[in-house]
Amino acid sequence: MKKILVLCTGNSCRSQLAEGYLRHFAGDKAEIYSAGVETHGVNPRAVATMKEDGIDISGHTSNNMDEYRDIDFDFVITVCDNAKERCPFFPSKAQKFHHNFPDPAKATGTEAEIMEQFRSVREQIKAYSREFVKQNIASYERQ
Repeated sequence: MKKILVLCTGNSCRSQLAEGYLRHFAGDKAEIYSAGVETHGVNPRAVATMKEDGIDISGHTSNNMDEYRDIDFDFVITVCDNAKERCPFFPSKAQKFHHNFPDPAKATGTEAEIMEQFRSVREQIKAYSREFVKQNIASYERQ
């Protein structure tokens, strides 16, 4: 079984969304972890926007990357430039991937405008996660 770590700055939004979708699309073909170079807690709007798409991440926790140093990951995905720059050296064979998604936690405006930005980033991460699993995890099945 493949082991995937998703890294972001605070492990509150983007990495949480990616963890949720990677788990959804990979099913039992991979173990998915997410962490941050810092921990900011899981953003309630991230939970809400995933719930709108039928995925429950309310049980996720915000973890620091140091918690996973002893796991031999197959893939490490950074989802923001800050995490890529601060990404630690993992003494493993992990292939590294990077995609800088906008940070919805920095969205401003009315609540409706902020949630629209969360939904936009959610859709980008959903598409990325679906394609990642399709390209890198054997027996991709879920839509």
